[in-house]
Amino acid sequence: MATINSHLLFFLFLSIIVAKPVRSQADIDLIKQRITQELTAGKIDDAEITHLLETIREDGTWPGINYQDVSRTAFEHRYHYGHMFSLARAYRSPSSAYHNKRQVKQSIAKALKHWAEKDYVADNWWYNQIGTPNALVSVMLLVGDELDKQLVLHIQPMIRRAHIDAPGARPGGDRIKIASIEARNQVFLGEWEAFDRIIRVIESEIKFSDWVGASYGYGFRHMSKGFSNRKMGGRGIMHDHSFHHRTDGVNNTLSYGLGYAAAFVEWARYTQGTSFAFSEAKLEQLIDYFLDGICKMAVFGKYPDAGVKNRSISRVGALRPYGASLAEDLLLISPYRKDELQEIVAIRKKGDKPTLSHASWFWHTEHFTCQRPDWFASIRMYSTRTHNMEQPYNSEGLFNHHRGDGANHISRTGDEYLDIWPVYDYQKIPGATILQKPELPSSQQIQQLGLTDFVGAATDGRYGAAAFDFRSPLDPLIARKAWFFFDEEYVCLGAGISCKNQKLPVLTTLNQCHLRDAISLSVSGETSILATGEAEYQKVDWVYHDQIGYLFPQAGTVHIKNIPATGSWWRINKQTDSPKDELNLDVFSLWLDHGIRPSDAAYAYIVVPATSIQELEQGSSNNNIRILTNTPELQAVSHKGLGMTQVVFYQAGKIELPDALSLACEMAGVVLLQRLADNQFQLTVSDPNRELGKIVLSISRRVKPMGENVRTIWDEKKQVSDILIDLPQGQYAGSSVSVRVGLE
Repeated sequence: MATINSHLLFFLFLSIIVAKPVRSQADIDLIKQRITQELTAGKIDDAEITHLLETIREDGTWPGINYQDVSRTAFEHRYHYGHMFSLARAYRSPSSAYHNKRQVKQSIAKALKHWAEKDYVADNWWYNQIGTPNALVSVMLLVGDELDKQLVLHIQPMIRRAHIDAPGARPGGDRIKIASIEARNQVFLGEWEAFDRIIRVIESEIKFSDWVGASYGYGFRHMSKGFSNRKMGGRGIMHDHSFHHRTDGVNNTLSYGLGYAAAFVEWARYTQGTSFAFSEAKLEQLIDYFLDGICKMAVFGKYPDAGVKNRSISRVGALRPYGASLAEDLLLISPYRKDELQEIVAIRKKGDKPTLSHASWFWHTEHFTCQRPDWFASIRMYSTRTHNMEQPYNSEGLFNHHRGDGANHISRTGDEYLDIWPVYDYQKIPGATILQKPELPSSQQIQQLGLTDFVGAATDGRYGAAAFDFRSPLDPLIARKAWFFFDEEYVCLGAGISCKNQKLPVLTTLNQCHLRDAISLSVSGETSILATGEAEYQKVDWVYHDQIGYLFPQAGTVHIKNIPATGSWWRINKQTDSPKDELNLDVFSLWLDHGIRPSDAAYAYIVVPATSIQELEQGSSNNNIRILTNTPELQAVSHKGLGMTQVVFYQAGKIELPDALSLACEMAGVVLLQRLADNQFQLTVSDPNRELGKIVLSISRRVKPMGENVRTIWDEKKQVSDILIDLPQGQYAGSSVSVRVGLE
């Protein structure tokens, strides 16, 4: 009996070994079918196919393509493999008049043969390891089974330049793209074991990456090699749900980070229901990144925030709204956070208003966003832990020098800055304080490491304050800048604005965007509509444009420009296909002039992003908002209606609050204090310097702790309660913590 059982076990074991390839091959066939269906989805332009068939030459080339220039700003060869892909789609798609037509297959083979013989290699590595292999493997998946086997074999080395150990496959956005191409090739070849290995690599990349600033700290800029040290890692999804593509600390969430998420979603969908499917835990982490990173950095979760974009801002259509397909695919692969995903689909597909109000601080990226159903705003900053902007790779984004200097973009509709960039004045960035130079420095000076540690924000999830100890790496200019966000308005303060340049003025720009309608102005209580032009206005109470109000608590002098501006895409992007035609666009610009060589200059204004002239005249925001102090040491604002005070302590200090309260902080930090209805206070704090284990506050009330992470000590002599709040540590240093204390 034991012998029989042994034989039975042997045959069962053998059947499992034999069955595994069969089962996996069936899965690969299903995955291949899904990929092919996606590649052929959408309408085929038969007129384009006709043109390609008529114009292809005997040597497999097409006219109008420069086959000699392989430089970083050119490589028009991408049009060649794009034509091959278009022909392959038409050949495989039943909806095309060219479906299964011999002439189409012959043209594909001719064009592919030319590529195989020439093996074009670009100076830009991306084409060699991503662009070209991706196009070639797509053609193989569509028609490779019907092509000459020798030709297919000849193409394989060019496809295999996309492999997980390739130089470009460093952790982050490019690694997942390259792995995805390699996986597609394994599907085409039917090599299920290799496919399984690469799919597991793709799945394993859905993870948090440790941010380089956490270990390199404040002396980082003095470290050998700095961010160029590849051993540091730091690429991928950060613990705050932002995304770093490189080790420069630059925010890449809506560029490489978006492609990163899309690649995961693609393979999660392809492998769903097969033995290669991703785990639920990985899918949930992917959805968290999509909702809490990508969507919270997008206006209403739909439009790219101009403040997040880097060099891609110089590409036509960079701020076009996102489609709903990514959110729809996530709904198909997991029920996790279903309601939130459905809302994103409704916003993107039907134009629904968001219900989510949030104030989000991405502490690894020095980026802040605030959303209400009717408006969205963001703040872009940088510190000793991050660089200000992406380098102008491939001659793109040539004037981005100041786009991280406290840029404050304001959106009510989401398209306020769409394709305005060819005519933009890049020394009038919304929110930024900039020395007005005759011309910007070389584009090689765009990327700069920050010079100050104190950059951060505190947020309770709905309200928040952001602070920027700004020291320009390009100019002899310093300023202390802060933003305080509430429900219907936010307050912008600047103090200590000083510059040593003796010839050029320093300006703070409130906004520069598309001119959408008439501009209204209130001077000494009298409202008027401005004519077209550029002028200085004194004793201004408020300015109104495109349903956004700009209020000046102390009537001041402003500059307004509302005339057409000229420029071209070629001016800001030297790619060979950048449009060179001159554009004329109507632009609205509003700024404050601090003069030449300012010393301790200041500004204060309130932005009301969704309002009317009538509401501005009634002054509800002015009635609610009280600016308590605006100095280089301390900036603070209270909101009467919310019972909230937001304070930025650049050093230890004390401030008198409404309701006869005093608040002191024994160290630098950002503090939100809100009086709640049940005799409690909520305190939200953060450490922008990322160096403290706890923050110590004092309040002129006897209070007791109402939860964890907080202790209170009553000082009878001073008649204050010392409040000790534990701060987040490690990868969460710089993030906020909220605690409650109750009146005794």
